[in-house]
Amino acid sequence: MSASHFGTRFDYGIFATCMSAPKRYLITSALPYANGLKHVGHLAGAYIPADIYVRYLRAQQRDVVFVCGSDEHGTAIPIQAKKEGTTAQAIIDKYHQAMKEDFEKLSISFDIYHRTSAALHHQTATEFFDTLEKQGALQTKETEQFFDEAAQSFLADRYIKGTCPACGSDRAFGDQCETCGRSLSPEELLNPVSTLSGQPPVKKKTTHWYLPLDQHEAFLQDWILKQHQKDWRPTVVGQCKGWIEGGLQPRAVTRDLDWGVSLPPRIKGADGKVLYVWFDAPIGYISATKQWALDHGKDWTPYWQDKETKLVHFIGKDNIVFHCIIFPVMLKLHGYILPDNVPANEFLNLEGDKMSTSRNWKLDMRDYIQDFVEAPNGGPQCVDMLRYYLTQIAPETKDSEFTWKGFQEAVNSELVAVFGNFINRTWVLMHKLCQGKVPPFHATAKDEIDEELLKALTEAPQKIEALLEQYKFREALFEIIDLSRKGNQYMQKKEPWIVAKQIEQDPSAQTRIDNCLHLCLQLTANLAILINPFMPHAAKTLLHQMKVVEKMLQWENAGKVNLLKTGYSLRAPQLLFRKIEDQEILAQLEKLKQRTMSTPDTGSALPAEKSIAPAKATIQYDDFAKLELKTGVIRAAEKVEKADKLLCLQVDLGSETRTIVSGIALHYAPETLIGQSVTVVTNLAPRKMKGIESNGMILMAEDANGKLVFIQPAQPIDPGAIVS
Repeated sequence: MSASHFGTRFDYGIFATCMSAPKRYLITSALPYANGLKHVGHLAGAYIPADIYVRYLRAQQRDVVFVCGSDEHGTAIPIQAKKEGTTAQAIIDKYHQAMKEDFEKLSISFDIYHRTSAALHHQTATEFFDTLEKQGALQTKETEQFFDEAAQSFLADRYIKGTCPACGSDRAFGDQCETCGRSLSPEELLNPVSTLSGQPPVKKKTTHWYLPLDQHEAFLQDWILKQHQKDWRPTVVGQCKGWIEGGLQPRAVTRDLDWGVSLPPRIKGADGKVLYVWFDAPIGYISATKQWALDHGKDWTPYWQDKETKLVHFIGKDNIVFHCIIFPVMLKLHGYILPDNVPANEFLNLEGDKMSTSRNWKLDMRDYIQDFVEAPNGGPQCVDMLRYYLTQIAPETKDSEFTWKGFQEAVNSELVAVFGNFINRTWVLMHKLCQGKVPPFHATAKDEIDEELLKALTEAPQKIEALLEQYKFREALFEIIDLSRKGNQYMQKKEPWIVAKQIEQDPSAQTRIDNCLHLCLQLTANLAILINPFMPHAAKTLLHQMKVVEKMLQWENAGKVNLLKTGYSLRAPQLLFRKIEDQEILAQLEKLKQRTMSTPDTGSALPAEKSIAPAKATIQYDDFAKLELKTGVIRAAEKVEKADKLLCLQVDLGSETRTIVSGIALHYAPETLIGQSVTVVTNLAPRKMKGIESNGMILMAEDANGKLVFIQPAQPIDPGAIVS
């Protein structure tokens, strides 16, 4: 049987983007920090999207390597070791293995999951630093840092404890108060002491090496804002633009610690210093590639040095500056290729609130594995169910939210009732009406309804491929589920179960049944190919039911309508997915509530009751009318020198851009503010703060945890709109 039986087939051949496909692909996911288990927000942000893309590339039979590994240096590791009463090495060994196992159980198909504590990584990172230092690409600078004279150690912020200036709690550290949650700096603490010795710290001068980002602004301007303005996500370009236009500053690449990658011994003054974790970690992609090459007898250099390699970083938006500003400068200086794209995702919230490890408001990957995948009614289908929902709600362009009811509805109303239902109906009817074999297709009996399904079947792969090439995974998944929905609609129009009752009176009835089920089976074979990058276990189950080999899942087969041969016997139907019951959802919601209520760091999932500020004197409308309020958008942000609380913002008000100095540095990092909508008091008299003239005030509110949040429009609105 040939495709000609069905009329003209849409033979797209190789999609246009593949005609000039790179020789090879190197795909990375952000290295997770080895100080605790990771939650589904991490999974949705950097790992499932990368895995979908990699599985698609493999189906395209392209040369692709997918690397990741544990980030095992920095101050958080010894801090976690102290909390658990163990060593830093024990912590990274524990969480490296745990994360590796969790990724495997959720079908994240890394080619290698490496670690930055490996000797090969230490060697690679040290040599990288040494190369830059030798060519004069780094600068040295002397600064003051808190020092513990008793312990003879410089102190990271977390190693300084004192009294919170906001709430008076003695559970405040140099970065945050554990009681009220307010962000702090060491200078703000009352009665600060070192957590190492209990003695008050002193300021001591120290020398560090810096990467002079300011010298590379022209390169970044051209590379990001010109070359990638259109093909990178707006969030990524916008954040990079804010950093660049705000003026880049030299960034330290070393720290005074005893945990990390040591500096080359040849360098004078390197004793007691290690590479700063943000410099060390992305080099982990390179060392992981080296280890993969060693393990497989390959040459690693083309993946980092050949311009015909396509490098793609999958990350969360909090990592944009490292992967789009800092690491590219490092790569350029070293003569390596630059990333072709950095499809950063926004954040995934949980049940109406931001995920928080300290408050235990999270859903760890390990918890889902234990409660669903490893449960008696679990198995691989539950892996696909989570992958499906996290892709459906993927925060590709804005923050999104995981809810247990949403998860239940996605599984029950779409995977079970649409996708799974179509395939199960097809199999049941094929066994009942066609003796369990692929029926023939009678071309002479083809009608308009058949043509409509054929058109959808042959056109869908091109749409889906185009979306995958643009990293639009949510839309690609929608197209696949919609194709199965069209299969259900087609079957409802054909009603083979009704037609079967007419066979004795109408000999052509069997012909109509054959055609219907033949097309439904061919559609099922196509769905297996298309769904494979998203839900690999469902695809394998379909292969088993169809009794075909894995080679059928190659992307070149998508859109073909002769994948299953006439007369071929197929296995009995097997349900792809199970329903999620109400009691399971209630149990998860109760579990979340109980965990947060018993969290030692907060004591309760609910915010502490806040004292009510005294009411101010009543004013007349005319007093309020004197204020001019306008909407604005923050275009650039940077810290004000020698002022821990102040940020200097450039706010777009539509007709003008104003400089506004705002005391929010303890609540927001500058790079996170680019593109933030705000409400501004625009007719305040100018005021000088640290030598900078501030022309306006941004309206903020303080939440129950003491964090300042923006007062902004409920819906997007152009800057400069009058607020009245």
